This record gives sequence, C-alpha cells and structure tokens, in this order.
Amino acid sequence: MKLNELRDNPGAAKKAKRVGRGPGSGTGKMGGRGIKGQKSRSGVAIKGYEGGQMPLYQRLPKRGFNKPNRREYAVVNLGLIQKFIDAGKIDAAQDITEDALVASGVIRRKRDGVRVLSKGEFTSKANIAVTGASKGAVEAVEKAGGKLTLTAPAAAAE
Repeated sequence: MKLNELRDNPGAAKKAKRVGRGPGSGTGKMGGRGIKGQKSRSGVAIKGYEGGQMPLYQRLPKRGFNKPNRREYAVVNLGLIQKFIDAGKIDAAQDITEDALVASGVIRRKRDGVRVLSKGEFTSKANIAVTGASKGAVEAVEKAGGKLTLTAPAAAAE
C-alpha cells in the first residue's frame, strides 16, 4: 500500500449539505427553512423562548448554594485499600500516605486531601496517614491492629 492509495472507509466521510444552491439541489430557494417566520431568519436563538412569556427555567424557584472555595477531597474506601494491599500494589509494612495511594493507582489525584471511608473489610495491620477519615474507618483500622493518623488539610487554592 502506498500513500496515494489511502482512502477513507466507504461512508466514513459524509459530504456537507450545500444549502441554497438552486432548484436542482433540492435545498434551493429557501434552503429547507420553510416560508417566513422567526425560524426562517438568521440570528435566531429560540431554545427556551416562550413567545415573550416568562420561560419555565426563570419561573421555577432557585434553591441551594455551592460554596465557591469549598474543600474537595479524594475519597477512598478501606475495602479498596485492602484489595490493593492483597494484590501487592501497596506495601502494608510501610506507612500508607496520600502520595503512596496516588503512586499505586488507588486514587487519581489528591485534590485538597484524601478522606478514608469505612466501606469494605480491612484486615491488614497498617499505618495510614491521610487528611481526613470517618469514625468508622478509624475504628476499623485500629481493630485490625493498625493506626490511622490525620494530617493537617492542605492549604486551599485561593
């Protein structure tokens, strides 16, 4: 095969519809827009427009508030950490830090810190050092003979 023999698969590249190019094209004269009216004209953005009536999205009450500078934690369950320890991706003999969790692939990125939750079984005797943890997670790690220490949260990006 040579470069000049390369072709798209049949039907892969569809030709653009050329509108308003004479009566023989099938989309000549009014170009498939019909006769008169707002939609036949250029510069129309109808979407939520209701003919001047107050649109539905403006009639409904707005509720709630999202704090713009809130902390977002990467969440990880104890069961998942145990699964990675069993698979040999995390060494339970050493301290399990946030960086170790990222390096092993348990979580993708730290964000404003890592929070551990107690979902799943945890049986390894391991020391875990993270930003936050639920009470159940702390109890589960201590019950297994390990220790879960909480570090100060990372400074929020301001």
